[in-house]
Amino acid sequence: MSTTRRTNDDTYNPLGEYVLHMGAGFVSKERPHVLQTLATLAPHLGRWDPLDVCLEVSLQDRGRREQRVTLRTTLPGLSPLVAVADHPDVTYALHYAKHALIRQLEHQKAARSPKHNRDTIRHSGASADYRPG
Repeated sequence: MSTTRRTNDDTYNPLGEYVLHMGAGFVSKERPHVLQTLATLAPHLGRWDPLDVCLEVSLQDRGRREQRVTLRTTLPGLSPLVAVADHPDVTYALHYAKHALIRQLEHQKAARSPKHNRDTIRHSGASADYRPG
């Protein structure tokens, strides 16, 4: 099941133009709740074209002690990111998986920033005094 933003308000998508594929474990009546819970992902995905982003959420072990939510995303130029969270409450599991995915997105962003891609700057005086012993 997919959800996209349309011009009328009957299918408003809090994720904006991003499409969320709801996989196994969720039923269609949960779609608005899942979308609202994951809505804060949109700003973190803002640097990619919504048509190039694939988001999928699934739920395993529904009704058991530890329900597992898996949130997968495929972004251009990156390997797929997968966030998993276990919790007895599905809403908490969604929140934890969302925050795990946001941490991964921020880590990827930091690793690709020019600040982290620079070679180590050495000062000429410091390296001349060093003698391995």
